[in-house]
Amino acid sequence: LGLLLASSVATQACSWLWLRSDPPALRPALPRWLLAALHLLQLGFLFRCLHALKVGWKVCWAKAAEEEEQSRMAFLSHDISMLRLFETFLENTPQLTLLLYVILRTNKAEPSQGLGICTAFLCVTWSLLDYHQSLRSFLQDKYELSLSSSVVYFLWNLFLVCPRILVIALFALLWPYGVAVHFLLVWLAMFLWVSLQDTDFMESPGPEQLYRAMVAVILYFSWFNVAQGRTLYRSVIYHGFILVDSTLLALSWLWCRFPSDEHSYLVPAVAAALPCYLLGLALRATYYKWLHPNVRAQQDGSYDEVDANGRTDGPALRSLSVPDLVNRRMRWLAQAQFSVSWPAGQRLLNGATAV
Repeated sequence: LGLLLASSVATQACSWLWLRSDPPALRPALPRWLLAALHLLQLGFLFRCLHALKVGWKVCWAKAAEEEEQSRMAFLSHDISMLRLFETFLENTPQLTLLLYVILRTNKAEPSQGLGICTAFLCVTWSLLDYHQSLRSFLQDKYELSLSSSVVYFLWNLFLVCPRILVIALFALLWPYGVAVHFLLVWLAMFLWVSLQDTDFMESPGPEQLYRAMVAVILYFSWFNVAQGRTLYRSVIYHGFILVDSTLLALSWLWCRFPSDEHSYLVPAVAAALPCYLLGLALRATYYKWLHPNVRAQQDGSYDEVDANGRTDGPALRSLSVPDLVNRRMRWLAQAQFSVSWPAGQRLLNGATAV
């Protein structure tokens, strides 16, 4: 219940802060006090989804949808994708770990629990794919994620997330209160890691700390890029840290459980966790080497990737004819994720461009 409450409060706070900073043309046609009340009652995210469905319905059935309405729909969908990602890692993933811990503790599993665990793993990975596809819509190039690229992207995230959650659940089985200390220490390290990368996602310093804290929770379970420039070295450091940390958790469980036969059936699963994680890293390398849309763009000479010095003549962000409908938050993340080109001396506010 504590995890559920903390996740809901953090997600609703982000949703409200975003709505408050949005230009009036992009806010729902409701009084500000009513929007605040909906978020206070933890209904803000649900209202966003219903509002997006309403706008999307109008766009789909309009004979000639105006570009402004299409841009508005894109703005709404990107925020929902980000909030869904936060909800997944702040609520669903900890609950998945807790459910796995309960099953291992009781040595009993109903068919519905097994189905729920499998579905939860797929949903966690799907939220990462949905977030990535949402960011790609900001790029001006014509190369979207192909079916094969999407499948490999989905699989390598699945193979990286599954072993991580498994070893955390096993460590909780060994020391139920120790996992809270472990989470706090790793979360603090990840929060410092994000802070050192000087993120600029929110409109003011206070909310920015909330964003960094939420990203640190995501990084406890999965990779999440928040800074501009080449990600290779940051990715190597992160995955090396997580690999060492997960290995230590697994070895701790093995060391303290032997020679007990209570959970001997888990030994093959633990032994397969490391190959699974390494397979995920191999699939990730395969994706960026041969299946990433940028590879096809480079082959066709559309644009160049960022070079060793961090300069890029790379893909430009999509230019909308309605500048007030630019989602500044997701555009900043797209720039960090894809090393896109950025006009010199230009600073983007939420919903508008300013020089």
